[in-house]
Amino acid sequence: MPAPLELTKRLAFTRQEHLVRWWDILSPTQQSQLQHQLESIDFPLIQRLYQARETDAGEAGADRASRATPPSQLVRQPVTPADRELWKRATTWGEQALAAGQVGAILVAGGQGTRLGFDHPKGMFPIGPVSNRTLFQIFCEQLLARGQRAGRTIPYLIMTSDATHAETVAFFEEQQFFGMDRGDVYFFRQGKLPAVDIRDGGILMESQDSVALSPDGHGGLLNALRNEGLLAEMQRRGVEYLYYHQVDNPTAIVCDPAFLGLHLLHNSEMSSKVVAKVSAEEKMGVLVSIDGQTQIIEYSDMPVERTRETEADGQLRFWAGNTAIHVINRSFLQGMIDRGQELPYHRANKPVPYLDSAGESITPTDKNAFKFEQFIFDVLPLATTALVVEADRTIEFNPVKNRSGADSPETSRAALLQAARQMAIDAGVRVAATARLEISPLFVLDAEELQRKRPTSPEISGDAVWPAP
Repeated sequence: MPAPLELTKRLAFTRQEHLVRWWDILSPTQQSQLQHQLESIDFPLIQRLYQARETDAGEAGADRASRATPPSQLVRQPVTPADRELWKRATTWGEQALAAGQVGAILVAGGQGTRLGFDHPKGMFPIGPVSNRTLFQIFCEQLLARGQRAGRTIPYLIMTSDATHAETVAFFEEQQFFGMDRGDVYFFRQGKLPAVDIRDGGILMESQDSVALSPDGHGGLLNALRNEGLLAEMQRRGVEYLYYHQVDNPTAIVCDPAFLGLHLLHNSEMSSKVVAKVSAEEKMGVLVSIDGQTQIIEYSDMPVERTRETEADGQLRFWAGNTAIHVINRSFLQGMIDRGQELPYHRANKPVPYLDSAGESITPTDKNAFKFEQFIFDVLPLATTALVVEADRTIEFNPVKNRSGADSPETSRAALLQAARQMAIDAGVRVAATARLEISPLFVLDAEELQRKRPTSPEISGDAVWPAP
C-alpha cells in the first residue's frame, strides 16, 4: 500500500520523497507513526532555513561583536547607601507582585544528565550536600516557601523534552509534587525540528519509520507556550510576570523579589541576571548593547581580542556573563504571538547518526548535518526596555554542568554548604569548621527569617539539615 497521496505531494514539492522510501515494508503501526511525524513537520520552513545558507555565521557574529558595548540598561550590585535603598525598594515591589499573585515561574528542564554520568532527567540529579535533595526538590521547595511567605501560590511551568517528559512527570507524581498543589504545576514539551543533510538539505532518517529530530532550543519555549495554551492560562490566573530559570543551577533564587522589583521599577519587558565572568576566556555568553539594544553574544561569536578588552580600571569590558535567569512580561510574549513574530533560527553544524539509502545505520565522525534552534535571549532586542541586573556570583550562580572540575556537583555542593553556613552565622549561630549544614527554604528563606526561627541550640558541630527530615 503506497503512502497517502496528499503526503507524497507535500514531500515531492520540497524534494523530501526519500522520507517514505521504506513505506511499503513498514507495519500499519509504523506507517501511522511515520505519517504523524511527517505531518507535524513544516517542510517549507525547513527548506527556507537550509536555503538561507548564511554566507559565514562567524562573520555575522564578528560583525555584531565589533559594534558591541557594555550593557547600558544596567543595575550593578549595591555599594552605596543609595544603591541599597533602591534594592530595598525593589524588594518591596517584588513582594507586592508576589502577594498579588502576578508572578509565575518557568523551569527549562529538557536536558538529561549525560555529561554527569547520570542517565535520567537532570532535574532528578541528587545535589543536596547533606540530604541528597534533587534539583527538582530544591526548586519546588523554594517556590512553595516563596508562595507561603506571599500568601499566594506560584504556578510552575516546567518545559520538558521527549527524552525527559514521561520520567519527569512520573518522578513528580512519586514525590507528591514536593508539597506543591498538582494544579499549580504545568508540564509541557518543547518542540522538535528535523536535522538535514549538509550537502543537499535532505531530511535525515533515524530509522525506516522515524525522522532524525532534535529539540528546537530554549527559544522554542514561545511556540510551546502558545501551542499548550499556557499564556492564556496564566492570563486567566492573573499572572503578569514569568520568572525563567534553568534546571542546572541549584543556587538560583527562584522568583527573587529584588530582581522582580527592579524589573517593575524600570518598566522592563524582559530583564536578565548576569554575573561577572571569572576570566576573559570563560566560555560564557555576555550581555551587551548593540545599536542601543540589549543583546547576548555567545562566547563562540566573540573574537578573542574583544573578550580580553579592559576598561581604564583594568576590569573586563565585557564582563556581564549570562546566567539564563530572566523575568519576562506575559503580555510582551503574547503580543509577539499575536503579531506572528518569530524568533530567528540558529544553525548548528553537527554529526548526526542517520540511515543511508541502503538502509544502513551510519554514525558519522564528521559534521554531516545542520540542526536548527531558537534561543530565548533573542527576545531581548525586541523589548523597548531590557534591563540587565548584576547578581552575586558566589551566591546565585553555581551550575551543575560537568562531571568534575569547574561547574560540577562538587563546586555546586560546596556553594550550597557555604550559603547555609553564612546564613547561620549571620543569624548568630556558631557553626564548627568541620560541620556541614543544609537549610531548606521550607525552614527559612534568608538570614533575617532565621534570626526569628533559629533552633534552640545556637551551635552546629556536625552534619545537619534544617528542618530535620
